[in-house]
Amino acid sequence: MQTQTKLNTHDEIVVRKKEMRAKAVKIKMRNLMLQIIVFIAIFGSWELLSANKIIDPFFFSSPYTILKQIIEWFIEGTSQGPLYVHFIVSFEETIIAFIIGVILGVIAGYALGRNDILAVIFGPYIQMLNALPRVVLAPIFIIWFGLGMPSKIALGVTLTFFIVFFNAFQGVREVDKNLLNNARLLGASKTQLAQHVIIPSALTWILSSLHSSFGFALVGAVVGEFIGSTKGLGFLIAQAQGAFNTTGVFAGMVLLSVTALVANWAVIKLERRFIAWRHVRQ
Repeated sequence: MQTQTKLNTHDEIVVRKKEMRAKAVKIKMRNLMLQIIVFIAIFGSWELLSANKIIDPFFFSSPYTILKQIIEWFIEGTSQGPLYVHFIVSFEETIIAFIIGVILGVIAGYALGRNDILAVIFGPYIQMLNALPRVVLAPIFIIWFGLGMPSKIALGVTLTFFIVFFNAFQGVREVDKNLLNNARLLGASKTQLAQHVIIPSALTWILSSLHSSFGFALVGAVVGEFIGSTKGLGFLIAQAQGAFNTTGVFAGMVLLSVTALVANWAVIKLERRFIAWRHVRQ
């Protein structure tokens, strides 16, 4: 009788899991359909308005013309070389700036979050630098580092650093004091506290900053290329703007948007992996 009860309970759990999976699939399909409908409504309206000259195609272009421009870039290349070269340059600048900015932001956020003296000394300077519009630093970085990749990386790091820093700082400050005290009573060293308590607890704060920080790293790279460069997607957009090529500007923006979406997907995968690691460690 007891065995039969266990089997019935197991069957109920299996059925319930199947129902939950089916419901999750339906919700995903519904959301996807709504996204497709919105996409068709926006870009379909844009195409119709442009085709019927309700809006000026010279200033607003059209989705079909933009897609045609992107395909042309892929097949024939741009006037400044193959498209993949510009894409690789921008992506490499973004990735390097993102990694450096995240590492520096986490280190500085942890150091100031754990040390009140450092927070008091450097806090006002960090607030002051954060209030400074970092985009205005692009010309200075170009003067210092030239038109190559270092100036774009430097600008991307300044945009990424503060987002990660403030999240890491707040995450470290929000660690449960009782948890820290209990770990100390059990004889945990500073290294063990950081490894097993502080960093896992602050990980959610840090990971939440990665989505926006990557976007800012991309903004830094593109703005730097736009102001002064010889390669990159920002350079293509600047060239198209100089030639009054609205289609080229929109095409560059579409490529940047796709890059950001792919990167955001990668960050989500990374976040899920680290969150799973955190739960295992705890």
